[in-house]
Amino acid sequence: MSTITILDGYTLNPGDLDWAPISRLGETAIFERTAPGQLLERAAGAKLLVVNKFVLGEEQLSQLPQLRCICVSATGYNNVDVGAARRRNIPVCNVVGYSTEAVAQHVFALLLALTNRVESHHRSVAEGQWSASPDFSYTLQPIPELAGRTMGIYGFGRIGQQVTAIARAFGMEVLATHKHPERDAQAGVRFVSLEELFETSDAISLHAPLTAENEQIVDARLLRRMRPGAYLINTGRGGLIHEADLRQALQEGRLAGAALDVLSQEPPPAGHPLIGLPNCLITPHLAWASQEARARLLAETAANIEAFLAGNPRNVVN
Repeated sequence: MSTITILDGYTLNPGDLDWAPISRLGETAIFERTAPGQLLERAAGAKLLVVNKFVLGEEQLSQLPQLRCICVSATGYNNVDVGAARRRNIPVCNVVGYSTEAVAQHVFALLLALTNRVESHHRSVAEGQWSASPDFSYTLQPIPELAGRTMGIYGFGRIGQQVTAIARAFGMEVLATHKHPERDAQAGVRFVSLEELFETSDAISLHAPLTAENEQIVDARLLRRMRPGAYLINTGRGGLIHEADLRQALQEGRLAGAALDVLSQEPPPAGHPLIGLPNCLITPHLAWASQEARARLLAETAANIEAFLAGNPRNVVN
């Protein structure tokens, strides 16, 4: 039986799931959170580590001579030095596709929060404004319909395509940017340049993975191209946006609003430039975290562990 150590299991399973799919595979130590200085005392004897955001660089790996496999309980694996792991013949395995439906759902939760302002209207009723109103109905601002408007999608992978399906169900037109438009062509989707996407979309949703080429790609130059009534939504990676430029654009009214589930630093520091702006909604990186999505993630992580123990590692990224 192999020793399995889960270093930061809380976000995957805060207590509403069962660790049994993993713990049945071997002697398992589960830690909700691990500080960098606790690595050796917790993982020195581990043959297999499960990590979500815990950083495993060259220095950390050099201290774990018994380590044989790293399973990342996420899709992104930039917290692991995959090159250093490869040099030590340590496979790094991730999980893809587990949160597609959850993230797409959250995109529209954010978009509808911007357009329909359900919470603001509820608060106004709770504060007595409806009771004091001379009219049977009122709105705090004009409410735009999504039907007939244009959704722009930056990154047309699984999540981008699921967002497309929901957008079309709302009656929206869809534009997208994509590296492989011929391969993934769909009826009702028009592929355009990034510049045209920002110029012509009423709502833009970011879904591309973060790379050195697109870091802070949504900057002042692109934001100036947006329509004054347009919305920007980011459930991808915080680093896609130049946050100081977005703050300025929002303050100057160059776009109607932004809704972000991710920031460049998480948790954000006190005084983050986007927190507290009246036209910027921020949720704490929870789009992926429906109970169903986390259950799929846990099951797939267990499958990665089982495959490695059987001598056939799967979902290896290095």
